[in-house]
Amino acid sequence: MNKKNILVIFGTRPEVIKLAPVILELKKYPENFNVIICNTEQQKELSNQTLAYFNLKADLNLDCMRPNQTLPEIQTRILTALNDVFLNNSIDATIVQGDTMTVLCGALTSFYNKIPVFHVEAGLRSYDIYEPFPEEVMRQMASRVTEINFAPTEKNRQALLKENIADSKIHVVGNTVIDALFCLSDDTLAKSKEFFAAHNIEINDKLVLITAHRRENHGERIDRILDAIEFLIKKYNDHTFVIPVHPNPNVKDKIYARLENYSNVKLLSPLDYPNLVYLMKNAKLILTDSGGIQEEAPSFGCPTLVMRYETERQEGIDAGVSVLVGADFDKIVNNSEKILSNNFEDTRLKAVNPYGDGTSSKKIVEIIDRYFA
Repeated sequence: MNKKNILVIFGTRPEVIKLAPVILELKKYPENFNVIICNTEQQKELSNQTLAYFNLKADLNLDCMRPNQTLPEIQTRILTALNDVFLNNSIDATIVQGDTMTVLCGALTSFYNKIPVFHVEAGLRSYDIYEPFPEEVMRQMASRVTEINFAPTEKNRQALLKENIADSKIHVVGNTVIDALFCLSDDTLAKSKEFFAAHNIEINDKLVLITAHRRENHGERIDRILDAIEFLIKKYNDHTFVIPVHPNPNVKDKIYARLENYSNVKLLSPLDYPNLVYLMKNAKLILTDSGGIQEEAPSFGCPTLVMRYETERQEGIDAGVSVLVGADFDKIVNNSEKILSNNFEDTRLKAVNPYGDGTSSKKIVEIIDRYFA
């Protein structure tokens, strides 16, 4: 097999976390693959910070993000920048991951250049085009031009088959996010412990981790979520509520206005990957609207309330490792109270993580190898 140029495109922190294990696995075979790492920098600081943790560096940084730009503006900027990448490089295949604007633009630009697209984490569906918005539609559209769909679960495979994607183009491989968890060394976790000590955050059995950033939760929904969180903060004042705050002003300004004066609330800048994992590992309860955390938390047995009305990660709900609560005050409060009113050990979940076993990247690279062979 002639050496193949593989363009790996990402732009956000979750994409980096889930693609880094694939990049590292591809790099084990330099005689077969030349990996070109392209960061659209859709989340500039977060993506580069996380990339450095895996000892990786982008070959191409596209600097596509601008403050308060609209979805059409960011799509135009990424498409134009990626077009130059394809004009100036010889590409044999493109790898994208997930459901971001970078994924859609990467898949489209690759298609326009008649280059095969390999989609990591393909086939997740909520079947509500506004939940999650705009990611549900981006993921569906990317599937139309994908040559190899790396589906995390059988449920994802079935979704693709239902959309008339050829079975030969679908491979169930698990989710690479579990692979990324195995990259954490004891030394790294020790440094995370020091990080929280320096921020005067005691890591004990009364820790609550909260993340909220999704576009569909902006506006009135974030207000209802904050009503519920504020209620819990007051009732469980012996618990520490740690909130890494997303930089989007639609979220950041409201969270700070409502919560910064509570002594048992710790508002932090977005955390690097090891520190976030350290919190998940030690949290008594997680409240989140994040997709990645839904997949990671089951590995640590941490009860997780998903503050969304629809999730494309139904496996966690079915396995009982997470509960869908939306932005509903009563559901958030009632489900949280069931956990927070009990001892830490009594709340630990015994379920097996339904999203993977840590070997996904190896499977993906073996399939890519066979594709070119």
